[in-house]
This record gives sequence, structure tokens and C-alpha cells, in this order.
Amino acid sequence: MNADTIFAIATGAGQAAVAIMRISGPASIDVVQALCGALPTPRMATLRHLRDAAGAVLDQALVLWFPAPKSYTGEDSAEFHLHGGRAVAAGVAEAIVAAGARPAEPGEFTERAFLSGRIDLVEAEGIADLIAAETAAQRQQALRQMEGGLSAVYHGWSARLLGLLAQQEALIDFPDEDLPDEVLQMIDDSIAVLAAEMRAHLDDGERGERLREGLVFAIIGPPNAGKSTLINALAQRDVAITSPFPGTTRDVLEARVILGGVPVTLLDTAGLRETTDPVEAEGVRRAHHRAADADLVIAIDDPTISGSEWPATQTNPGRILRVVNKIDMAQPRATYDCAISALTGAGLDALRDRLDAAARALADASGPPALTRARHRAAVGTALERLESACHASLPELRGEDLRLAMRALGRLTGTVGVEDVLDSVFRQFCIGK
Repeated sequence: MNADTIFAIATGAGQAAVAIMRISGPASIDVVQALCGALPTPRMATLRHLRDAAGAVLDQALVLWFPAPKSYTGEDSAEFHLHGGRAVAAGVAEAIVAAGARPAEPGEFTERAFLSGRIDLVEAEGIADLIAAETAAQRQQALRQMEGGLSAVYHGWSARLLGLLAQQEALIDFPDEDLPDEVLQMIDDSIAVLAAEMRAHLDDGERGERLREGLVFAIIGPPNAGKSTLINALAQRDVAITSPFPGTTRDVLEARVILGGVPVTLLDTAGLRETTDPVEAEGVRRAHHRAADADLVIAIDDPTISGSEWPATQTNPGRILRVVNKIDMAQPRATYDCAISALTGAGLDALRDRLDAAARALADASGPPALTRARHRAAVGTALERLESACHASLPELRGEDLRLAMRALGRLTGTVGVEDVLDSVFRQFCIGK
């Protein structure tokens, strides 16, 4: 553990009723005694006057003392619950520095919790996700991860791998002991079962990443089909300029909304048509590109245009919602999923219901804990590759090495082995006070 003692404001910037100053490290006891005299009873809020080195009163605050190892970081820690004025926080910070602490780096409190064994790396990422959660569904997923739901899966796999490796090593070390054939068959079967579980874990439609990062829904269609009017209606604000002239939208415009408890970025795209205008042509190209990558395409048809067709995309047909607009002006001509008038609002409630349902289905938070980061997916993928290699290993020594490499991949995921190269990227996502 680091010998430094760190401190930081754990509450938001700006003026507020209360500001919480956190301290952690070996000199925490000295800092608390320097500012408020005798130590409070552990984990009991105590009202104290905080004083600087000259004895001047800085604030009347609630002080909490958390002796190691029963603290968030596993170190001696304390919290000062101050009045929220900037001058109060600044004065207390100066006194803490004078008492021997330094300002914390982003994520340093949680990094110390990881290094002391209070949490593993996956749980630490769950804490970051909980801080960043925008919706109830994101909060629930982050809480499950923070409380060890995902870690339990990975630690369980590691424990089973360790047992298999021990049995495999026995076959290598005692080849003349005439071990029954059932032992080798049992190892083969267990590896196959474990590989199938990892394969199913990876084949989850990326629902965890979708919920954590948010979905993308692209609105496409011919010029003047009402795409911009629709995004304004769904976002309930003026996102795009609307006009009766074709080609008004030439770039991709974005609006962040919540649909079905999931953050969704709506994309308003250029009207799809053949054009000689190089700027508009670039807009059409971008529209096709963003639609191909979107989680759902809202394809708009305009029944007022003679001979119009549904816009063609490269998206999976199961992720296209066909919407007929302008039903206040003409009757739909083709099969559709929703019929609306973005201008008058007719049918918009039904469309929102469909979009809510689509968002919930794409980012389903029910079921077993889901992968939430590309780092998780890569590590589990590596472990699966090693297990598949072990199934076809020609020598017991090669099989044992594959099992060790699979365990190492899972260990890097939870932080039990060799994660120095990923610590910075994980903990620098945090705010200063966490």
C-alpha cells in the first residue's frame, strides 16, 4: 500500500448544504487529531470544531473515524461532513495538507480499496458504473456488479479451473499410478461444460454493454419524410431544423433520450436520395454508415410521395422499425409497424411504446449478470480459446498449460494476477473523491 495519506472532496463541486471531505492513509489519525483533538468513537458521527494549526476555528462539522481494516479503502480513514461553502472546504483542505496529507488522484480511494483486497477489479468497475448511472436499469446492473454478481461467476470458473488443473497435474506427475480412465474422461467433460458456459456468457447480444453505454436508434428515410419533425417530437425539444425544402438536414444530428429505462441516442440523418451535390452526398453516405451501425433503424415512409419505397439499409431486418408518417395527409400504402403524424402527434404514443419495448429488449437487465465492458469480453474470450485448445491438446502437458493460461485470463479480469497495465485505465475513470 502507498505510504501517502490522501484526501479529497467526495461531494459535487460548487456551493451546497454539506461537503464531505474524505481522508485515507497511515497519517489519517494524525490529521484527525490535528484538526479536532481526540479521535471520535469509530464509525460514530461526532460533532466537533475543526481548527487549523494556529487554533482558529474552521468549521463545526460531523467527524467519522474508520480504523483499518474496516473502511472503504482498508486503511485508516476519516470523513469530515462540513458546511458546504467553498471557503470552508478550502480552509479545511489547507489544514489537512499542513497536517501531512496530499490531494488524491482520480479514483485513488477505490484503487486503494482494490489493492487492499476489499474489492476486485470487476467490482471496482461496477462502482464507476453506479456513479455514472443515468437510469434505474443502469443502476440495477451496476449494483449487481458492484456487489459481486459478475465477480462470483468469474471466481467460480477460476475455482473449477484450479480443480481441473490439479487433476491434470496428477495425471502428468503420476503416469505410472494406473489412474482409472474415468479421471481423464471426467476432465474432458468438465472442460467442455465450462467452455459451453463461457460461450453462452459471450453470446449475450452485448446487452450489458448496450445498457451501460446506451443504445443508438437511427431515423432514416427520403427527403421531407418528417425525420427531423419526428426527432424533435421524441426528444421534446428542437434538435433539428425543419422546413418544406428537401436536403435541409445534411449531417447526422443527435439527441439523448431515455426509452424503456435505457439511454438512447436518436440520430436524425440526411434524406436518402441520389444527388449530385457533394455536401448532400456526403450526408447520405454518413446516413447509411450510421444506420448500419445502429442498434435499431426507424425507417420512415412518406405516403404523399408517389412510388416511394422503404429506405434500403444494411441493418439486420430484425432491427428495423417501419414507420409510416404523415397519416394526416395520406393513407399508408404498405405494411408497416407504426403509423403516425409527427406533425400532429397522432400515433406518437404507440410509437414511443414500441421504442420503449425495443430498448428494453436490446438491453435486457434480467437474467444472469452480463458482460459490461470490452475488457471483460476479451478476457473471457481468451479463456474460452484456451479451453477449446485444451480439448484438442495432444499431450497432457499441453493441456495443463492451456488450463493455466485460461486461469490467467480470468485472473487478469478480476485483478488477481498481472493487471498493472490496466489499473490506470480503470481507475482514472473515477471522480477525484472516489
